[in-house]
Amino acid sequence: MSGPVRATPKETVLRSASREVVIGHGRRFCLIGERINPTGRRIFQEQLRSGDLSAIERDVKAQVEGGADVLDINMGVPLTDEADLLERAIRMVQGLTDLPVCIDSSVVEALEAGLAAYEGRALVNSVTAEDERLAQVLPLVKKYDAAVIALPNDADEIPMEADKRLVLTGKIIDVATKEYGIDAADIVIDPLAMPIGADTSMVTTTLETMQRVRDEFGVNMTCGASNVSFGMPARHTLGAAYLPIAMYAGLTSAIMDARTPQIVDAVKAADLLLNHDEWGMAWIAAHRARQAEAV
Repeated sequence: MSGPVRATPKETVLRSASREVVIGHGRRFCLIGERINPTGRRIFQEQLRSGDLSAIERDVKAQVEGGADVLDINMGVPLTDEADLLERAIRMVQGLTDLPVCIDSSVVEALEAGLAAYEGRALVNSVTAEDERLAQVLPLVKKYDAAVIALPNDADEIPMEADKRLVLTGKIIDVATKEYGIDAADIVIDPLAMPIGADTSMVTTTLETMQRVRDEFGVNMTCGASNVSFGMPARHTLGAAYLPIAMYAGLTSAIMDARTPQIVDAVKAADLLLNHDEWGMAWIAAHRARQAEAV
């Protein structure tokens, strides 16, 4: 007797003007570098308020050198013209690297400004299952032929049970595909990684969500990798343990700081062990590069 039929795995294609990155089950894990973000960075916020974007160059360099495949760009600074800042930041980043970008804003006008400025196929971060939010963001995703990160929470709550997260995931995919003509492959679900400091049982709920989203819908997934360890000591150790487990459960990308070698190395090792790195070529190449640098 055969087991349950899994959904066909989807592939999410992102592009810059000259490079393509594919997020997919069975492919190497996609690292979305999160550093170009003023949250919790007082000096960077002050620079942005004065129109100084020079720190972005250092952030891009650090994320690229750390192994990022995609760069998340967030310009959410209070009391600024976020749309203008985001447009300028995206143009600047495109001049510094050929990595595709993830345009990160809760302000619809800023998202549109960023999408209009971007030369390629971006990932939009993000939309929720709220009807109003879907109606605001999905038309932009369709208009600019982008992909979108979607969180299965609504106006009522962040669901604590996997069942409710699956229901809302189904709703988002239905609305996006049937009402807006967006391909299911272009919907990247965030299964809601919650801090273990608040409730250590939440990780298993998120892992169950990942497995079921993979099996029932076949779509790709991402999460804020640092969310899990928030408020706990030895956060890099926790991140290095969490992501390989999540990868086995179906997570195909994560928004994370690529300047953390302990976590990046754990992801690369998991790619090899999960047969996502054919013949171990990426693992061996990285090892040889480190040896060459040490000489």
